[in-house]
Amino acid sequence: MNCTLCNGACAEADLTPLLNPELTWLWQTLAAAADRRGDDTLTSGTPVTVSLPASAAQCAAAAGLIGGRPPEPGQRRRLNLEELTAALAIRGPTLTPGAVAAHACNRRLAAKARSRAEHTAASDRIRSLLEHTAADLPHHVRERIQPATAFTRLHRLGWITRLLKTPDPETLMAQALQVAARLPPPGRRIDRRILVPGNPHALDAGTLPAFVLALTGTSATTGRSGWARLGVDYDDLLGGLIITGVTPRGWQIPPGATFTLPPRELADITWQPPDNNNEWAFVTENPSVLAAASNHALANDGVPTPHVICTAGTPSQLECQAIGALSNAGWRLAIRADFDQAGLAHMRALLAAAPTALPWRMSAADYLQAASKGTDTLHLQESDAPWDPYLVTAMLTQSTPVYEEDLLVKLLADIAEGRPGQIEA
Repeated sequence: MNCTLCNGACAEADLTPLLNPELTWLWQTLAAAADRRGDDTLTSGTPVTVSLPASAAQCAAAAGLIGGRPPEPGQRRRLNLEELTAALAIRGPTLTPGAVAAHACNRRLAAKARSRAEHTAASDRIRSLLEHTAADLPHHVRERIQPATAFTRLHRLGWITRLLKTPDPETLMAQALQVAARLPPPGRRIDRRILVPGNPHALDAGTLPAFVLALTGTSATTGRSGWARLGVDYDDLLGGLIITGVTPRGWQIPPGATFTLPPRELADITWQPPDNNNEWAFVTENPSVLAAASNHALANDGVPTPHVICTAGTPSQLECQAIGALSNAGWRLAIRADFDQAGLAHMRALLAAAPTALPWRMSAADYLQAASKGTDTLHLQESDAPWDPYLVTAMLTQSTPVYEEDLLVKLLADIAEGRPGQIEA
């Protein structure tokens, strides 16, 4: 078995004369040099400068190791490591200055440097696995992960260090990439329980689901909303549509109340028709719009209850169908989302489910009123906004997303007025 202090360099060696207490000062000096250099052998390299002790006995004990003229107390001498290694060979065939120093100090040398080297090597393996595996991921997943910058981003967030503290970081990285490979393209949804075949609860909690969210750039949000942005459904009891001012047929909802219809209730939804055929229901992506509209109505007497439905992120197919059913119930629909890749995908999915719906402040003119020049890379195709042939060009030119909150004043005014506004191009 290898020695834990010197990795076996002391095999077949006679250390007794070398561990003489009179030589402790020498080995402590060499141990400090090994720690500084990150070299636990000290068999070569720049000579080590030693300050000889004031004790004549200690100097005499080192005479055969230091070489040259007899050492005198208080001198400073440069110790040639190759010559010292050769001198130690008579005590053991593989003995090194670092090995003797480790035994004299009873500890491994250069521990910090060795730890840094091991950390770097493990990090490099993680980086290599990420870059090589990402090359085979679906295009929409690569856009999410951004392989060229993913490692740097994960390192900045502390995830590389966190990974390396797990029992098997490379397996964890591989598992996360396998989950990411199964994520749906924008506008589609998937059940979280089938992302890890054979283990429906693998993403319930723990390091793996947290790392998948970090890997895909969605860890800044809550777990549920992060998965929703990836097109992943948690279950049929949580999530769904957030609503105010519109009710399912036969339900009794207090006036002005905001409530959530979970996926289970949306499966066979029928809606209460509007009071007249000119009433609009406003569909939005972000809860902040619904909250602001509801708060405005509650704070102002005489303002009617707004009719707002919020998808809270990427709408599932079931949610799109439920929104489409509003048209069948007689509601006029105004729909919108963020001006980004996911938001345009939301719009296409909603328009497919509700073809008579009006894109609400989702034109190029609306976008340009709120967009400043940016540096983001927007991965868009000309066909991503079929309701406005100029929108994608405008977004690619400005290179920045625009979120619903950037248009909040206008959106609230439209909701309060009860009809959607548009800027004419």
